[in-house]
Amino acid sequence: MAELIRDPMLMIGDGWESYRLLDSGHGRKFEAYGDYRFIRPEPQAMWTPRMEEWDAHAEFVPGSDEDGGGRWQYFREVPRDGWQLGWGDEVRFTAHCTPFRHLGFFPDMAPVWDWMGEKLDGRTDAETLNLFGYTGVGTQALSRYGPVTHVDASKKSVAQARENAALSSVGDRPIRWLVDDASKFAAREVRRENRYDGIILDPPKFGRGPKNETWRLEQSLPELIQDCRELLDENSRFMFLTVYAVRMSSLALGGLLEEVFSGLPGTIEHGDLAVRETGENGRHLPTAIFARWSNPG
Repeated sequence: MAELIRDPMLMIGDGWESYRLLDSGHGRKFEAYGDYRFIRPEPQAMWTPRMEEWDAHAEFVPGSDEDGGGRWQYFREVPRDGWQLGWGDEVRFTAHCTPFRHLGFFPDMAPVWDWMGEKLDGRTDAETLNLFGYTGVGTQALSRYGPVTHVDASKKSVAQARENAALSSVGDRPIRWLVDDASKFAAREVRRENRYDGIILDPPKFGRGPKNETWRLEQSLPELIQDCRELLDENSRFMFLTVYAVRMSSLALGGLLEEVFSGLPGTIEHGDLAVRETGENGRHLPTAIFARWSNPG
């Protein structure tokens, strides 16, 4: 029976050559993406910035609706078609200023990619599933360990993910690129009696599938987690769930996994993802909550 560790944990991203959290405070964060620097809203940065001024290329100015909206304000030239960045020795991707305030990937996921690699170390045949795969940085990280199924409802995101894989010269690896509703795909995989060695999923708060299917996290997540459980067995290694921008505790996610994964061995952990500011005594900026199941095998 999978054991729930009730004390929360912190997974910290220290930044890397292509990404750094330079400073944060007063509800904003100041980041470097390669040679370009950006200011974005961050409600959890309630402290005072360490720097007196932030010299940025652009800033995302949010709209009045807390659930979205806003625009980029540019102070210097930024490549509108994007610029190449990398993580590790082989993962490459294009960063760009999206209308949703993101830069085309989530840098706080770096410790998650490391963790997945630890669980699959030495494998070249691991079958993994990336639901809500977005632009595919996680898919690239998984692809060194075996075949990956990448699922996202956005045709544009899947196209970008394939382009990113081509940048990294991993486009010929066994990756299935699927434009599909994540929940419906998982349910079909259960009916097919397929199994995976690992699953990662990063569901949005609200979304629509390619056929206008509606996703609301609080209502839709339990059924999807149940289907993910059916796609794993005692030989599987992990499932990692991240949730952004919701009024929810990681302990709630951990409790859901404890119930659903009761028939499997291993451990369930939960907590916060965070990014550490650069420099001495850099502060930890929380970005998301997570829950994960792992099995030493």
